Order: sequence, then C-alpha cells, then structure tokens
Amino acid sequence: MNPAQSTQPTQSTQEKQYFDLHTTGIGYLNRIREVSPKKGNPFLACNIAALSGAADDVVYTRFDCRVSGKEAEALVRQYEDAVKQDQKVLISFKIGDLWADTFTYTKGDKTGQTGVSLKARLLFISWIKVNGQLVYKAEKAERPQLEQDPSGQASQGGQDDQAEATSSEDSPAPAAEASSSPKEAPRQSAQIALPETVQLSKDAPDFQERKAALKQQGYRFDGQAKVWRLPTDAAKSAIEAQHQANAQDWARSAQATA
Repeated sequence: MNPAQSTQPTQSTQEKQYFDLHTTGIGYLNRIREVSPKKGNPFLACNIAALSGAADDVVYTRFDCRVSGKEAEALVRQYEDAVKQDQKVLISFKIGDLWADTFTYTKGDKTGQTGVSLKARLLFISWIKVNGQLVYKAEKAERPQLEQDPSGQASQGGQDDQAEATSSEDSPAPAAEASSSPKEAPRQSAQIALPETVQLSKDAPDFQERKAALKQQGYRFDGQAKVWRLPTDAAKSAIEAQHQANAQDWARSAQATA
C-alpha cells in the first residue's frame, strides 16, 4: 500500500453531531388550534399546563407548543373534542426547542403591557388520561430513549414509568382550562429567564417567524459567533415586565376572593 494513502475517514466526511435539549413532564392539554402563519405552512398548535411541585400545592408552567411529532399530532387531534368539552386531558409529554417569546397585550386590563410566552415543539406523548382514566399508553418500543451518560443516569423509559405511577389523578386542572374555586387557583411559575444566546437554523420551517420574534425581544445577531445575543438590559426588562404582570394578576385574584 502506498504510504500516502489512508483508509481512515477524513474529518470532512464525518457526519455532524447535534445535542438535543428536551424537557419531559406531565401536564393538562388545552387550547388546541390550527395556526396559519403569513409565511409558511399551517400547523397544529396546543398549550400544555405542566405540573410541578407538591401534589397538594401544584405550580403550573404553561408551554405554547407547535405539534411536530406525527404520532403526537394524531393523538392531539383524537382528543381535541374532549378538550373542547372541558374534560381534564392529562398527558405525559416530551418537548424540545424551548425558547421565550415576548408579546404586547392588545385587550383587557393588560393592554399595552409586555408578556412572556414559553414556546416549544411537542415531540412525543407517552400516555393520556381523560378525567383520571388511562386511555392511551405508548408501547415501550415507541418511547424515545435517552442514551445513558457516563454518570449512569437512567434512560427516559424508566423515568416515564415512574412518573406515571406517582402522578396524582386528582391534581386540579388549571383555572383557565377547567372549573375550580377562585381560592384554589393555581400558582403560576413567575421566574422566566430569557437565554443570553439563541442559535437559529435557516433550515427551520418557522425561521422567519422566530427571527422576527427574536428581534422584538431585543436580540441582536452576532455574526462572528453565528448566534443571536440578548443584551443584559433587554433581559432584565423582559423579566421585570413578566413579574409585574404576575403581581397584578395576584392582586386582582385576591380582591376577587376577599
């Protein structure tokens, strides 16, 4: 063999590797709708009110999701009527591409104020309960598995089984999605921090939409690092605006229940 020749693959021929950031949890499915953006194709969207904290003092974090997984889309459409009938549809979910979006209220008491919405893609649904009854459970072969890291962390499959076994069927649905006493209105997650940098691929189907949203949030493109960067002042302003809006919500709730 010619010494100049090599059977080893060159760096240019190796496939690119990506690191995915996924969030898993349990939450109530609501506000299912079809979205038709000005640029791009229509897509299915929904909201998830994710549960966290003690079962007797649940905190809800709301995610505005674009349904991306094919199986997830079929399941969301299947139980859309149950959601519209105000039944409690509880799901075990996996979301990805989490990012924060700011908007301006145009109606109600908050008109003119800045709000913060957590955006994500709904990738997978492990199981579904309607009014406490299990109506769907994915086969273990279908469940996405996370590779075990060097520290020996358990795979997603085992964590999901444990979450289903320990989930409380009696957890109250969020006040906006199911009827409940004003005194039992759930506490909302108030601390929402915008990431300092965001990577945005031009190949993403909603590239123009997310690009416009990042600019509205105050992000500026760093051509050298190829990322969108948020100035410190803009991050503080968005967080303070969200805290102020939450405080006003609690003040109105206290007055209503007094």
